[in-house]
Order: sequence, then structure tokens, then C-alpha cells
Amino acid sequence: MNFTEDAYTKLNKYVLESKPSLIFILVDENTGDDCLPLFLQQLETEQTIEIIEIEPGEVNKNLDTCIGVWNALTELGADRKSLLINLGGGVITDLGGFVASSFKRGISFVNIPTTLLSMVDASVGGKTGVDLGILKNQIGLFSNPEMVLIDPLYLETVSERELRSGLAEILKHGLIYDKNLWNKAISFKELSVRNLSSLVHRSIEIKNEVVIEDPKEAGLRKILNFGHTLGHAVESYFLESEAKENLTHGEAIAIGMITEGYISKTLLNFPSEELDNIKKSILKIYGKVKIEATDYDAIMELLIHDKKNVGGQVNFVLLSDFEKYKLDCKVDKELIIKSLNYYNS
Repeated sequence: MNFTEDAYTKLNKYVLESKPSLIFILVDENTGDDCLPLFLQQLETEQTIEIIEIEPGEVNKNLDTCIGVWNALTELGADRKSLLINLGGGVITDLGGFVASSFKRGISFVNIPTTLLSMVDASVGGKTGVDLGILKNQIGLFSNPEMVLIDPLYLETVSERELRSGLAEILKHGLIYDKNLWNKAISFKELSVRNLSSLVHRSIEIKNEVVIEDPKEAGLRKILNFGHTLGHAVESYFLESEAKENLTHGEAIAIGMITEGYISKTLLNFPSEELDNIKKSILKIYGKVKIEATDYDAIMELLIHDKKNVGGQVNFVLLSDFEKYKLDCKVDKELIIKSLNYYNS
């Protein structure tokens, strides 16, 4: 994990020493315009650089897009000594990592996350992958980049809504691992790059500690799924429903943290007062999303497909207090519906 100026020095040293045959930079239309010029000023190499651009957004995080990138790599003469640099948000780092890891059985790649969400979540931990229809991250593998480069300057190119989306993962890290981080993250009057930089550093540190101890999600790493079991189902439902406006990942995870907090209170006695404060803090940042009672069945259906489930049983990570978690908790449908009612109340 390499931060700011130091990171570019290390990247240039890596490129000089590893001597890739060709360098490819994967961007989407937004990062191609907003981030690529900044990055190219920092990259020192005599090597040929090819840019591959895809369309932005979660809707393009699929195998069709991968085929397009694999074809582009092939046509541009990529071989096993080529390097792919993924410059973008979570879609780019997830998809680019998967493309690199499976092209010619694996070429080297470097992740340079440009959104808050990808800095604190997607770029760390070696998970790569794409969606299958509306089911998130169903196709993918664990594969680590040669390096991850963090430059908060890229956050200047991101909308406030996207900053809020990334903040949800920082809040989650605070709930499961570091109450002090939670308290800092909910106290800002405004979301600015300056305010967020220190939180990014601590949040990445937490994810790194967890991932190093449990790279393949056999135990401890499951705590990172707090808020995601119901959150992902809500996100997928809003993505597929024509009557609903899409949610950002963070907006959906915010709903997941409130609902899974309620389930935690019911099953593990998470303190009621703390739960109400969490709900109040999260709603202040994200507002309230309208989830109708008629939406519940479809959300429940999507829960069944969550890739963390085993034998058709929905598994939750729940909290008995800040920083105190329990893995693989079984939750019945009735309680899940009560948790959605609590969010709506």
C-alpha cells in the first residue's frame, strides 16, 4: 500500500525494474478525462503505453466488457510480460484485476483507485470479479496486484454523492473495528478531501490487517461483510427495478448497517440507544430511501443468492457492540422484515 508522492516513486521503480513488454492503462470515460492526465504526468517510462477505455458504471461490470478488454489486449499485442494499470473506481479495479488475472493465465496489474469507495474497499484485499446479471461479484477470483497506489488528489474529481458512497465503508470499518474512526467519520460538517485523507489511511490500515490475517475469507475477513448482506440485496433490487432510481453502493450499505444493526439488537443485545444513534447519524448523511412493503419479497429473493451463503442459508455478520462481532449468524425471514420496518419507521 503506497501513499501519494512516495507511491509514484515506487511505481516508477517497479516499472524500471520489471521491464514490462507493454504498459496498458484501463480507464472508463470519466477517469480517462479527469484522472489520466494527472497520472501520466507522474509515470516515467520509455515503454509504449496503450489506453483501453470502457463505459462507466456498475451496469458495465460484466463478462461482455471483459471480452471487449481481452480482445483489445490481444489486438494491441499484449503478452505475458505486459502490465495492466487499473485507474478508476471499484468497477475498474475489480474488472481490471479479473481481466489481468485471467488473460494468458495471468499478467501483472497495478491498482490506482480514484474514488473514495475503491480506495478504502475495492482496491485492497485481492478480490477481483464481475457481476452476473444483477448478482454482484458472482464471477471472480482472489488475485493480488503488484501494488496499490493511493493519491487523495483524485478525490477532487469525484462528486459529493460518490464521496458519501465511500464514506459508508469507512463507517462500517468504524463499527466493526474502531469506534474512534466511527466518531471521527460522523462528526464532519462537510465532506472534503482534506477531512477524508486521514480517515482513508486508517480505514485502509484496518482492511489490510483483516485481509492479511484471513486472505480467503475463511473467518475474520467475514466481518467486512457487515451491512452488506441485506445492503447488497437492496442494491441489486434497486438496480433491476425500473420503477426505482439506482442507489450507490454506499447508500445501499447504509441501509444494510441500520437493518443489520436492528437484527444485532434483537439477537445479540446490541445496545438500543447506540442503535438509535447509529440510525440517526446514518440518515443524517444519506437521507432515507423509500422501501415499500411490496418490495420486501423481491429483496428476500435476492438475499438467497448472496455468494456468502452456504447451503441456501442466509448468513449474517452481527454485532453485540462496537468492535464486537459474531460470524455466520442465521436469521429468519420474519426478523429480516422487522429490520426493514425499523429502517422505514
